[in-house]
Amino acid sequence: MDNSQNIESKTPLFRDIILNCFYGGVFLIKSRPEFDKIASFDEFNKYYWYRSELSQICKSLGLEYRGTKQELNDIIEQYFKGNLIKKSSIKRKKKQVEVVALDTPLLECGFSFNAHFREYFSTLTDVSPFKFTADMATAWRKVKRENDLSFTIQDMLKVYYGNSDYAKYDHSVCQWNQFLKDFCADENSCNYSNKLKVASILWKEVRNSRNEKIYSKNLLTEYADKIKEYCK
Repeated sequence: MDNSQNIESKTPLFRDIILNCFYGGVFLIKSRPEFDKIASFDEFNKYYWYRSELSQICKSLGLEYRGTKQELNDIIEQYFKGNLIKKSSIKRKKKQVEVVALDTPLLECGFSFNAHFREYFSTLTDVSPFKFTADMATAWRKVKRENDLSFTIQDMLKVYYGNSDYAKYDHSVCQWNQFLKDFCADENSCNYSNKLKVASILWKEVRNSRNEKIYSKNLLTEYADKIKEYCK
């Protein structure tokens, strides 16, 4: 599941705090340019974007707007390269072969992250219970998106063992979650009456800057004037 979706589906209070930082202020417009003012993917990639934003951008450009945050980011990268990935209308058959072998394409065997294929991969790997990895999920989404009939069970095994660069899960989708976790782990966070609010204020500043999207104690000093009202 896309973690950016998790963020936006939290409780109303949590969601409002986070989304108000994004939707609510004029300061955001000043600190991060509008998409149509961005000239390159390198520039685009210097800023933090929610999945919902990426989806809306793709939709406005007439591109495929469904998928994970990483997939949408890839689509936008291709857009800057002049490659337009349109909304897919491909309908695939559920199952086309009876016997699954290592050289069987995933799109021809009814592959899915279900109990049947979990047991199948458990047999192949001698791992029980077998768990599909985030990289495997990312690879499967790429296979479906690109209608890649050449990607086989063997290829998926390589992804599982980390021997393939076909597709990698983008852990940056968890940036906010990690930022909040690191902030709360800092003993200095106990000096504030509303940790979540303070974290969201600091995150907004970091997210809309060109700096690395991580928490640092230095942020408490750098943006002290913005969070001083929450000091105990």
